Amino acid sequence: MIDYYTTLGVDRSATAEEIKKAYRRLASQHHPDRGGDTKKFQDIQVAYDNLSDPGKRAAYDNPASQMGQTPGGFHFNFSGDFNDVFRNMFGQGFHNHQRRPQPFVRMSLWIRLTDVITGGRRPVAVNTGSGSNTIEIEIPRGVEDNESVQYPGLAPGGLDLVVQFRVQPDQRWIREGLNLIVNQDVSIWDMILGGEISITTIAGEQIAIRIPARCQPRTVLRLRGRGIFKSNEVPGDILVKVTPVIPDQIDPDLLAAIAKWRS
Repeated sequence: MIDYYTTLGVDRSATAEEIKKAYRRLASQHHPDRGGDTKKFQDIQVAYDNLSDPGKRAAYDNPASQMGQTPGGFHFNFSGDFNDVFRNMFGQGFHNHQRRPQPFVRMSLWIRLTDVITGGRRPVAVNTGSGSNTIEIEIPRGVEDNESVQYPGLAPGGLDLVVQFRVQPDQRWIREGLNLIVNQDVSIWDMILGGEISITTIAGEQIAIRIPARCQPRTVLRLRGRGIFKSNEVPGDILVKVTPVIPDQIDPDLLAAIAKWRS
């Protein structure tokens, strides 16, 4: 198990702001898109996730105080009411009505934003106290970063598997809820006169977009229902932020006409 403080290069007494600054510096330095090591980047993310959350940090600093965890990587979910337990223990047949905690195996899995869009099956290695097993899981479409999904009976020994999904940042696309945001360069002539452009979605689909005449910079064009799909929710949209691009070469006569018109 990695040492979260050593991974971020901070003292155990570091403030939340010091932890955030260390994370930003290291994440930028080791990001895979900049040639960094993926494993190192993931360790940095995990360390920051645990130390930036006060509850998780307290649990990490004081592991002996945590309830519901057994050796070997198995964790227990408790969904009952502690008042019920105390009532059972003191005179209401505790042995007949005892609520047995259900063990489960927890793991983290890094996926891409394209996996969020398309979903699909993925083989994963599940490590337990008795070794490692490879199984297949279904990635839910629309899964959020840091969202945990429970797969009943899928872990070795028939235990439940709980997967915490981590979504790697995409170089071009930004997720906002179920919407996908992209910056798109558009010729200044298309913005003045209107025209049609084509964009390639994150899933590789070509979509034609009509640019209205006299389109202003920073205009946002919305493609309804073309964003992220998540079960039982209305699909998100694609939001195209228009950025004007001036051609490198412009006909001198046209420039002269523009200059005359401006004056």
